[in-house]
Amino acid sequence: MKNINWKYIKYLFLLGPFLTMAGLVAGFVSNSWGAVPVGLIIAGIIILGLWLLFVSTAPDSFWGKRSTQAGTNALAATLSMLVILGLINFLGVRRALRVDLTENQLFTLAPQSQRVVANLQQPVKIWVFESNPNPEARQLLENYRQYGSQFNFEFVDPQLRPNLAQKFNVQLPGEVYIESGTRRKLIQTLNQEQRENLSETQVTNAIAQITGDRVGKVYFLQGHGERPLTAVQGGLSQAISNLGEKNYTAEPLNLAKTPTIPEDATVVAIAGPKKALFAGEVKALNDYLKRGGSLLVMVDPNVNPGLDSLLKEWGVKLDNRLAVDLSGRQLGLGPAIIMVTRYGQHPITKDFGEGRSFYPLARPVQTTSIVGIQETPLLITNNESWAESDPENDQLEFNPQSDRQGPLTLGVALSRGYAPQSASVPSPSPTGSPSPTASPTASPSPTGSPSPSPSPTASPSPTGSPSPSPSPTASPSPTGSPSPSPSPTASPTASPSPTASPTASPSPTASPTASPTNPENTSQKPVESRLVVVGNSDFATDGLFEQQLNGDVFLNSISWLSKQDEQTLSIRPKEIKDRRLNLSQQKANLVGWMAVLIMPLIGFATAGFVWWLRR
Repeated sequence: MKNINWKYIKYLFLLGPFLTMAGLVAGFVSNSWGAVPVGLIIAGIIILGLWLLFVSTAPDSFWGKRSTQAGTNALAATLSMLVILGLINFLGVRRALRVDLTENQLFTLAPQSQRVVANLQQPVKIWVFESNPNPEARQLLENYRQYGSQFNFEFVDPQLRPNLAQKFNVQLPGEVYIESGTRRKLIQTLNQEQRENLSETQVTNAIAQITGDRVGKVYFLQGHGERPLTAVQGGLSQAISNLGEKNYTAEPLNLAKTPTIPEDATVVAIAGPKKALFAGEVKALNDYLKRGGSLLVMVDPNVNPGLDSLLKEWGVKLDNRLAVDLSGRQLGLGPAIIMVTRYGQHPITKDFGEGRSFYPLARPVQTTSIVGIQETPLLITNNESWAESDPENDQLEFNPQSDRQGPLTLGVALSRGYAPQSASVPSPSPTGSPSPTASPTASPSPTGSPSPSPSPTASPSPTGSPSPSPSPTASPSPTGSPSPSPSPTASPTASPSPTASPTASPSPTASPTASPTNPENTSQKPVESRLVVVGNSDFATDGLFEQQLNGDVFLNSISWLSKQDEQTLSIRPKEIKDRRLNLSQQKANLVGWMAVLIMPLIGFATAGFVWWLRR
């Protein structure tokens, strides 16, 4: 062994790492760890082991060299540092900790948002359909994901993934949707030109609503030729299906079977009646509104739904003329198909912009301002449209004597508050009816009750003996006619009066029962009723529901009527404090001279003084 030339033999052990790398490459490239790759790796490891063994037993041991020890220490220190850095990054990813040092916590979610995300029991995902992801929106969604593992988000380019955009029915770039299970909902539309950012308030409320267990129930009135809820021609099956995705259940309602509106009704919809409602049905709807209910009325032209009295109380009148618009001919639309691109400023239409919605055979809706009622036009036709009074005429022309020039209002949203007295009037009225029968019997009872009262008043008066005596005579006077027979018996002794008092006892019990009801009514809070009236019902039927914004008009109306906006979480927006220094011109000049001239001169002067001391 002493004659072995280690200078050349040691190069044979380079086969160790070569065979090992060859085995690894062969395994990864072929994606198969068969005999060849594994054999190469084993052979390389064995050669490396033999190399280490020979090196350690060599006369001029490699491990005994000082350079080897220094290199080994450096290698161990480097590997240790890499391991430590890896562990720090691993823990940083798994246990991320962010510290927001801004004064208003600009980069931290509000406590309400943190609780909503932390308490998620099911996966929730935000889809942002935007080709150029907004960094601020991404930062906000990253904050959400930090507080809950069930929350996730994804930015999608609708041009690259059109199938996914079609699945969500994306209409405009920048639309943000939330999805949980089978439910989807549009949250917001980001406008890059207006630098509109994703709102934390809207995201948090959308999460709370889509994961909430509150199920709204929409009753569709039936029995007067209204639109069927099934998938038939002119049916509302698509609208019903979309309501289900938004956590609503739809059920038919026949007021001939159930004369009152069910207590669990969130919204009652009257979709395209062909016959007039009975007076009792209108009264039931009116009472429902006075209890704080919400009603959606969609009535086609040439139909009298019998709702004039109800709508009159809200200042609404259905114009029986047909809305006509000739400007739609460029798009191949007939004059009776109204394309609406103008919408009122209302939660139902706030995100519509200049989008289109279509209403074939629609009638205008007229409104009259009433104190206490807030009305907002929703659907407004263009200036060229008019209300045609003679739609049977083949030549549709505007007649200023009988027609009404546009723009016309095809839909209006109204809300009003009812005082607690008016809301509780119906319930106490029947209980009060029996009381009048008891009141006549109660009339004699006061004769007994006042009789003891005057007696004590008479006791102080005995100082004037004769005068008090007539005063008791006043007691019999109110008795009136019934007094003659009982008064003689009652006046001599007081004993008969107790006999009369039991008969009068039931009557006083009636009076106190009526009195407590008033304080209860006064303690009730005012209730808000909402009403949406549209002069058309075709826009929500199958086939037209998915056209442009037709479905949004219907669904947003149901959402507003269900008063979901009252359940929104209040999250105050975070504002950046303006900390700019407003300097006067003199101060600005002083700062400039200090930086450009004075401070450099001080430096040069100090340097010259030091040079003068050391020279």
